[in-house]
Amino acid sequence: MEVDIFIPCFIDQVYPQTGFNMVKVLEKAGVKVHYNTNQTCCGQFAFNSGYWDEAKKLGTKFIKDFSNNRPIVGPSASCIDYIKNFYDELFYNSAYHNDYKQLQRNIFEITDFLVNVLKIDDFGSVFEHKVTYHDSCAALREYGLQNEPRQLLKNVKGLELVEMKDTDVCCGFGGTFSVKFEPISTAMAQQKVQNALDTGAEYIVSTDSSCLMHQYGYIKKHNLPIQIAHIVDVLASGI
Repeated sequence: MEVDIFIPCFIDQVYPQTGFNMVKVLEKAGVKVHYNTNQTCCGQFAFNSGYWDEAKKLGTKFIKDFSNNRPIVGPSASCIDYIKNFYDELFYNSAYHNDYKQLQRNIFEITDFLVNVLKIDDFGSVFEHKVTYHDSCAALREYGLQNEPRQLLKNVKGLELVEMKDTDVCCGFGGTFSVKFEPISTAMAQQKVQNALDTGAEYIVSTDSSCLMHQYGYIKKHNLPIQIAHIVDVLASGI
């Protein structure tokens, strides 16, 4: 199988190693990877902030950048959920109607792709740590991911998965929400991180680097004894 990979802004600018690790995992699964170096943002931040004209320009470029019929795989449930569920608001009954509909059918979050398309949930990964999993709002409520990340983590050698309290409660990032409503956002991060600490976990793991970055900001500021890891980085460990 051949796929195109989509590297979201957060991965590209803050956590590039996660992008490289996704390639490593996909190649371990026997997949040939294509990367279009012209790709940029999918437009989610502009859309969520109300700048729909700008979001449409970015979305149009995204559609053109991924115009072939190969599956597209990315390490962000949030970004891919936006493309799957909200491009309708921008492109329905437009000149790009058929193109964006094809894109929506072809694009997958990485854990969904591994478990439900490739039917692989064990990569010989080794991560000898106790971890707790954070369900991002977009992954859980909109994309519909819940079991797939956990299924993959349970097959990582040496990893102990423990569930935190209130796994379905938001961490407070919410894109520009964390900027516009900083005190509320910070209190939500505090609650989420404390729930993770209460499990005794060494790492908070998630499908979304944006949520992890938000939680890490709180962790770092208060010098707390827990770390973060994108699920792709965990899966690539030991390969």
